[in-house]
Order: sequence, then C-alpha cells, then structure tokens
Amino acid sequence: MDMRRILSLDGGGIRGLVSCHWLAGVEDALARAGKPGLLKSFDLLAGSSTGAIVGCGLAIGLAPMELARLYRQHRHLIFPGMAQRLWSRAGRMFTQGLSAPRYDGTGLEEVLRKVFGDTRLGQSKIPLLITSYDTISRKPVVFKSFKPEHADLPMWEVCRASTAAPVYFPAHPMTVEGRARAMIDGGVVANNPTACAIAEAMRKDVRVDSAQDLVVLSVGTGERSRPIDLKSAREWGAIEWAIPIIDVLFDGNTDAVDYIAQHLVGDGYFRLQAELMTGLDDLDDVTATNIAALEAMAQNYLQREETQNKLATLVTRL
Repeated sequence: MDMRRILSLDGGGIRGLVSCHWLAGVEDALARAGKPGLLKSFDLLAGSSTGAIVGCGLAIGLAPMELARLYRQHRHLIFPGMAQRLWSRAGRMFTQGLSAPRYDGTGLEEVLRKVFGDTRLGQSKIPLLITSYDTISRKPVVFKSFKPEHADLPMWEVCRASTAAPVYFPAHPMTVEGRARAMIDGGVVANNPTACAIAEAMRKDVRVDSAQDLVVLSVGTGERSRPIDLKSAREWGAIEWAIPIIDVLFDGNTDAVDYIAQHLVGDGYFRLQAELMTGLDDLDDVTATNIAALEAMAQNYLQREETQNKLATLVTRL
C-alpha cells in the first residue's frame, strides 16, 4: 500500500468550518492545475475530532463546501443554546451531578447518524485514519478503515468517539476489537493527527522508504491567540482551569506535531493555518456573527499571495 501523499485534518469544534473552506481552496488549486480532486490526489486521510467528521465526510464523497453547509445547517443541534443546555443539565443532574458535560451529545449523534447512516468505516473511498482515546485502558485508539478489525464499525460512531471532547460531551461507549471502551476526543491523543499519519506511512509493509519521500498537507482550524495572563495561570485551580486546560492541551499537541512534521518531512510538508482573532477561537460558538467571521477569515487566508503560492507548489508535488 502506497501512502506517500497524506491529508491530515485538525480538531477544533465548530471551527471545522474553516477547514472546509481551505479544502475547497485546495480543490480549486487542483482543478486549475488539471489534476483530480482530493480523494484521487491523496493516499491517506487522517482526522481528529472535528477533523474526523470532515475526513469521514470526504471519504464518503461529500465535497468540502457540502460539509461547510452541514456545519452551518446543524450547528445549533450539535451545540444547543443556553436555554436548551440548562434544561438538559437539569435533567442530567440526578445521574451525572452538577459537573455534567456542557452538552448531552444527543444532537451531535443525531447529525452524525443523518450524515453517515449505515456506512461502515471500511466503506471509505480512501484509506482513513481517525484518532480517539479509551479512558478504560488509558490508551489511544487509532481507527483505520483498512484494518479488518475496524472495517465494520459504523462510521458515525467512529466520529462520535473522536469528537467526545472532555467537559463538552460525554464519553462514547463502544466495543472495539472485542473490548468495551469509553471513548473520548481524538484531540487528547493528537489534535493534529499528522504524526500518526506519518507513522502509518512509514510502517514496514508500506512502500515509503523515508519521511522525505512524503507529501503532507496538514489543515488546521485556526490558531488561538487569546492569552492566559500570569496572574490567572498562577492562581487558577480545578474549576477555573476546567475548560481552558482542554484548549491549552489541544493547542500544545497541535503545535508540537507541526514542529515535528516540518523537520521530518521537510519541503514536502504544507500547513494551512491562520491566527484567530480573540473571540473567534471557542470550540462551540455557533452564533451567526462568529460563523460569518470564521468564514471571512478562512477566505481572507486563501486569498493571500503566500497561501496561493503554497497551494501552487503543493499541487505540483501531488
């Protein structure tokens, strides 16, 4: 199996909308160069968290802007507003206590079931790798469409497992390889799954001799710039850190993987990422104002000369 050309998709909640716009820009660049679309231009697709949803959507043949439309259309179902959240939490208080997850996950599951239906992971049109984490065994789980033990897993459940961000959503119970699991967000393992994909490409049974032979496109969801000041970082305890620590951990492993991939792959590594303005970086801000701002940021990034040059160079390597 040849996995020389890798497409990797970060996590980031509703900011997966940004990735969809950037992927549409990649498709436009491929078309201008007379090359086929994303599925025929890459050999391996990796996704974490919201990147798992985008990746699985691409893998069943949905176009990037179709996926962007799904994010816009279903965002209030996935991330309900305050009134619905409070009503849900009141009902869960007796079983989950006062510190129940922010969302009950029913809306997310409804959307995933609607999008993916009865599709199995093994039906992916491209080799697909999705990250998650099992809290029972305390080990990462990397779902692979090309692994016989994972081929029959429902695609919607794999996405649900990879998007169960602690604090935001409950863990998802699954049976994987004959073991009962409690699955949480793939971002805990690798919010940027590029390193996982590179490792897969370098396996002994895969025909890649060196990381320098790879072409890797790593697509972000926007980079947070909101600071946590020294006073807060010194004085916060468990309650104050509850949500910010998730963001910090996701951001930290995203940037670490970016650093590693740059040095491993060299000139064959391409990263699409842009700094987010403070206020655009929440995983679950689905207000119309934020959605419009995210889409404007994504389009502005695509129109930069530097980005266009990067895409032009990328398509010559694919």
